[in-house]
Amino acid sequence: MDDAVPMPGDLLLARVDRLGQHERLQLPSGRTANLFPGDAIIVSFGHRYAPDQFEAEVPDDLAPCHLVAAGGIAARELCRHASMRQPTEITPVGLLGDREGRRANLADWALGAPPASAARPHTIAVVGTSMNAGKTTTVANLIRGLVASGRTVGAAKVTGTAASGDTWLMLDAGASPVFDFTDAGFPTTYRATPAEVEGIFATLTGHLAAKGVDTVVLEIADGLIQRETEALLVSPCFSDGVDGVIFAAGDALAAVAGAAWLAQTGLPVLGLSGVLTGSPLAMREAELATGLPVFTIDLLRDHEHANRLLQVPREVRV
Repeated sequence: MDDAVPMPGDLLLARVDRLGQHERLQLPSGRTANLFPGDAIIVSFGHRYAPDQFEAEVPDDLAPCHLVAAGGIAARELCRHASMRQPTEITPVGLLGDREGRRANLADWALGAPPASAARPHTIAVVGTSMNAGKTTTVANLIRGLVASGRTVGAAKVTGTAASGDTWLMLDAGASPVFDFTDAGFPTTYRATPAEVEGIFATLTGHLAAKGVDTVVLEIADGLIQRETEALLVSPCFSDGVDGVIFAAGDALAAVAGAAWLAQTGLPVLGLSGVLTGSPLAMREAELATGLPVFTIDLLRDHEHANRLLQVPREVRV
């Protein structure tokens, strides 16, 4: 396969040449392993979009490239945030395949079409300004509050870059089952088509519904104006599939801009959360400017408050 053109999701055996930003690799067991030069690793090719880390693309050959995410994503760096070190350098040994020479791809282990479900669970989605806005923390604490209120909660991360820490946190908070886009066969969702992202959404929410949970909490990665995120949020399948949205932002001005963007789409915004909740002044500014409530971590994981979020009629939301 020396002349093979890699595709997103292709599994790759590679050698670690020089350590850079990512010195550790997340294992299927949940443990994070330390890397050393000369290690042989199995990773997946995938594009990456991370404003605070790397933008990278799947190369068109098996020349030396980079480890651009601790979840095990191989790609060629295009640019990086100023705070990032050089990416870890790896050399592909070859694509993994079966005895017949068919290459192995993450899609080979994807969930099938979900069984028909008579009822869609009540669904809340968490979106945000960009990465590190506090979306995963918001999701985890909301799950905690809903579980404490007696709800059976399923969760999923619909878009982003493979990272086991997010799904482990959702599980630790009490959600079961928990899925992410890798369960739909995608190592990342950067450069996926709108139809593919909508298919991921339908697959994951369909399987959660089939498990019999009564509430679903979803995380949508990156920011509102990131291409794949925007395409999903303005799609009919998303509007029809969620009952409320919580917006995570880093500061009050970002919250104002995000709330206005969401209002234009007609999505039912329940309130604000995220990094801005670390500042009482930022929370006050955001509430005054948007008219929306701000949910701190303590409020989200309070069982009475979390349960009240499910009682707000969609038609009266901002």
